[in-house]
Amino acid sequence: MTAGHELLPSGPDRRLLLEPGRALVANSTVTLYTVQTVKRNLSTWVAVDGGMSDNLRPMLYGSVYEALIADRPLASGSERCRLAGKHCESGDVIIREVALAAPAPGDVLVTPVTGAYGHALANNYNGVPRPPVIFCSEGSARVVVRRETYDDLAARDVE
Repeated sequence: MTAGHELLPSGPDRRLLLEPGRALVANSTVTLYTVQTVKRNLSTWVAVDGGMSDNLRPMLYGSVYEALIADRPLASGSERCRLAGKHCESGDVIIREVALAAPAPGDVLVTPVTGAYGHALANNYNGVPRPPVIFCSEGSARVVVRRETYDDLAARDVE
C-alpha cells in the first residue's frame, strides 16, 4: 500500500457498487441517422436528421466518431464529407471528416460506438423530441425507451 491510499473499510454494513458504464455499453451501441441533404461545393456536407440533440459529445468535448452507409458498409468511402446535424448551428457537426461512399438523401448512416452517454445527454434543443432506444440481439429488436413526441414536449407547458 502506498502513502495516501487506504483500503475501504469492510463489513456487513458496507457494500461496494461498480458502475461500468462506458466499458460495457459504448462499443455495443450504434446511432442511426437518415441523410436529409448533401451539399457539394468546395467541400461536401452531409446533413442528417439528428445532431446535437441526440449526440452532444462531439460538440461538448470533441468526441470522434466514424460513419458508414448502412446498405453498403464495405463500399469504398470515396468522398470526404462533414456530417452535420439538423440544428442550424455552426457547432452542430457530428463528424468533421469522414469518407463516405456516394452519400445521397434517404441513405441511413451508421455511427458505431456511440453508446453509454448518448441517451443520458439527449435533449430537446430547438424543440426536437428525443429518439427511441432500441435493444437488438440475435435478430430481434425491442423498444426500451419510446420515441418522444411533440405532445410529450407540450405536456410540460403551462397555460
